[in-house]
Amino acid sequence: MIKAEKVTVETAHKLGLLDSEFDQIKEYLGKRVPNFTELSIYSVMWSEHASYKNSIKWIKKLPKEGKQMLVKPGEENAGMVDVGNGKACVFKIESHNHPCAVEPFQGAATGVGGINRDIFTMGARPIAQLNSLRFGNLSSKHSKRLFKGTVEGIGHYGNSFGVPVLGGEVFFDECFENNPLVNAMSVGIMKKEDLISAIAKGKGNPVYIVGSSTGKDGIHGATFASADVTENSSNDIPSIQVGDPFQEKLLMEASLELGRSGAIVGMQDMGAAGIICSTSEMSEKGGSGMVIDLDKVPLRQTNMEAWEILLSESQERMLVVAKKGKEDIVEAIFDKWDLNCAKIGEVIDEDMLYFHYKGELVAKVPAASLVLGGGAPQYDREYSEPKYYKEKDKFDINSIKEPSIEECRKIAQEMTKNPNLASKRWVYEQYDSMVGTRNMTTNKPADSGIANIKGSENGIAMTCDCNSRYVYSDPMIGTEIAVAEAARNIVCSGGEPLAVTNCCNFGNPYKPETYWQFVNAVKGMSQACKKFATPVTGGNVSFYNQASINGNVEAVMPSPVIGMIGTVEKKYQTTLAFEKPNQTIYLLGENHDDINCSEYLYSYCKVKLSPTPFFDIEKEYKLQDTLKKLIQKGFIKSAHDVSDGGLFMTLIESSMVNNLGFDILSDSEIRLDSFLFGESQSRVVITIDNDKYDEFINLIKKANVPCLAIGKTTKDGSISIDDQDFGNIKTYKKVFDNVINNIMNE
Repeated sequence: MIKAEKVTVETAHKLGLLDSEFDQIKEYLGKRVPNFTELSIYSVMWSEHASYKNSIKWIKKLPKEGKQMLVKPGEENAGMVDVGNGKACVFKIESHNHPCAVEPFQGAATGVGGINRDIFTMGARPIAQLNSLRFGNLSSKHSKRLFKGTVEGIGHYGNSFGVPVLGGEVFFDECFENNPLVNAMSVGIMKKEDLISAIAKGKGNPVYIVGSSTGKDGIHGATFASADVTENSSNDIPSIQVGDPFQEKLLMEASLELGRSGAIVGMQDMGAAGIICSTSEMSEKGGSGMVIDLDKVPLRQTNMEAWEILLSESQERMLVVAKKGKEDIVEAIFDKWDLNCAKIGEVIDEDMLYFHYKGELVAKVPAASLVLGGGAPQYDREYSEPKYYKEKDKFDINSIKEPSIEECRKIAQEMTKNPNLASKRWVYEQYDSMVGTRNMTTNKPADSGIANIKGSENGIAMTCDCNSRYVYSDPMIGTEIAVAEAARNIVCSGGEPLAVTNCCNFGNPYKPETYWQFVNAVKGMSQACKKFATPVTGGNVSFYNQASINGNVEAVMPSPVIGMIGTVEKKYQTTLAFEKPNQTIYLLGENHDDINCSEYLYSYCKVKLSPTPFFDIEKEYKLQDTLKKLIQKGFIKSAHDVSDGGLFMTLIESSMVNNLGFDILSDSEIRLDSFLFGESQSRVVITIDNDKYDEFINLIKKANVPCLAIGKTTKDGSISIDDQDFGNIKTYKKVFDNVINNIMNE
C-alpha cells in the first residue's frame, strides 16, 4: 500500500504544477491523490526542462529525414549520423543557463559533464567539445564574475576529462546580465554497430546504478531550470550539481567497455531528474516497468528522503539494465574501474514503476505517464507579434551619415576593440584543444573546428552559430541565417554539412510575444535545414531565460543556437588564413548597401533596433554550392565567410595568421560603411591558386555567382583602403588579441 500523506493542490502549485496537471495526475493514479514523493516525481518530469510540454508540438515539425540519419530526435540520448567507412558521429547541444546564473563554475562544469555523458552512454567516445556563451557587458562586475566562473568551470571539467574544445562562440549584450546563456556541445565517434540503446526490457533483467554515490546536490534542478532567475535564486544553490571530471573519465571507460561486453540490454545517463528520469524513460521505451529498492542506492549523505534520492541530480551516474545471468560481467567491469555498481531492482512486464524505501512502497506511478511523448502534457500556446517587430522597419540607412574614409579608419580601430569581434583568446587558452591528438586546425585555422577520424582520411567539421540580434529583429530570418552561417562555416573549411542539433534559448513561453519568437524561429530553422539538407537530430529547448530583478522582468534576446557537423576530406581542408603576399583577394557573393543589425550600427552608431541584414536563401545555397565545387577542384587557397563585423573584420582575421596585410578598393556602388562593416549575408573572402585562374573564372561564370577582385595581400603587413593608410596588421593584432584579456585583468 502507498503511504498516505496530506497533499493538496496548493502543494502542487509550490512544485510548479497547474490545477489541470494535478487533476491529470490523479487520473493516472486511478483517481487517488498522489503522496508527496509521487507529486515530486511528476513535478520534475512534467517541468518544462524535462517534458518540453510547451514546445514539443512545434519541435516535432523540424525536418528529421535524411539518408545519413541513424538515430532520430527523441529515439536516444543524442543524435547519430553516418559519416562513412562504418563510422557514426553522435552529437548534441544542451543548455545549463540557470545554474550558471547562480553558481557559474559548477553550473558550467556539470553542463560539460552532462553533455559528454549523453554521448558516451550511447557507446561513442567524445572527441570534441564546443560551447556557445552569452553574457552581459563586461563593464559590469557581475557579468565579469559570471563569465570568469563559467570559463573556468568549462576548462576545469573539459581539460580534466580529456576532450578538446575545438570551437564555439562568445557574445556580450546587456540583456544577458542576469541570465547568461551557457550551451555545451559534444561530438563523439563510434562504430555504427556498437550503439547502446537507452531501453529497459526483459522480465527479470537486473537494474544497476553505477558510478558515483547519490547526494542531495541537484534536487529539483529540472524545476529550477523551468522558472525565472530572481534576486533570490542564490537560495536555490542546492539545485546545482557538483561535478567530478576524474570520476566521469573512469565512468566513460567503464561504460564503453560495458557496451562491448554483450552483457547489457540498455543504459542511460542520469542527468536532469536523476533516477526517476532514467527509470521512467528506459521503461517507457521498452514498454515495461521496474521494481526499485531505494535502500540499495549508494548514498554519500545520511537522512535522505525517498523523493530526494529519486530526484537527486548527483553527477557521474548511469542506470544499466543487464542481461539476467550476466551480472558477474557487469560487476567485474565496474570493480576494475573502482566504481559503484549496485543492483537496485529488476525489469517487470508492466507499465508501472514501484519504488520501495525502508520497507515501504513509497511511490507507484505508470512509467509512460511521466515522459515526453507519452503521458506528459502537451500544450498549444497562444502567440502574437511583438510591438517592436514593425518598429524595426522604420530604420532608414540615410539617417546615418555616411562616414568619410578618415572616420572609417577610426571605426576600424573601434571594431577591433569590440569584445564581440575581438579575439576570444582569453577564453580558449583556458581550454585544452590538443588533448587526444585529433585537432586538424592547430596549424591550419578554419571557419569550423575539425577533428580527425582516426584510421581515416576524413575529419568531422563542427561549428555552433547564432546571432541573437538577428533573431530578435526577425526570428524566422534570423534563425535561417544561423543555419546558413553554420553551413557556410563548414563549407568554407572544405566540408560537406550533414546534420544539426539545436539549443533554443527563449523567455517565458506563457508570454504570447515570446512564444511568437519561438514559433517563428522553429519555422525558420525548418526551412533552412530543408534547404541545406541538414536534418535536425535533436537538441534542447530552454525557456524562462529571463531575470526578475526588483520586480522588473527582462527576457534575453531569443537565441536558437545551431550546432552543425559535417564531413571533410583532408585533401579538401581549407584554411581561413591568407597564405602569402601579392595574392589576389576576391569577394565571392553580392554586396549590398546594408548596415542593418550590424555590430557597427548597434555599438558604434548606437542604433539598437533595425531589420536583419540582407539574406536570400536561394543565393546563399548557390554561393555554398559554388564554393564547394571550387574547393573540390583545388582552386581555393583560403576561404573565410563575411559575418559579424563585416568585410573589414573578415580581412583582419585572414591577415593576422601569417602577419600579412591587404590593399583593397571599395565598391563605388555602395556606401563605404556598408562595404566595410555591413553584415549582408552570403559573402566569402577567398584567395585562389593563380595557376588555375582561367579555370576558376570559367566556373564562376558558369555558376553565375558574383565575384569581385577587391585587392591584394601585402608582405609588410600594411593595410590600405582606397589608397588610404589604415595602419599595420601587427598593431591590429596586438589590440585584437588582448581586448578581453585586458578587461578581465582590470
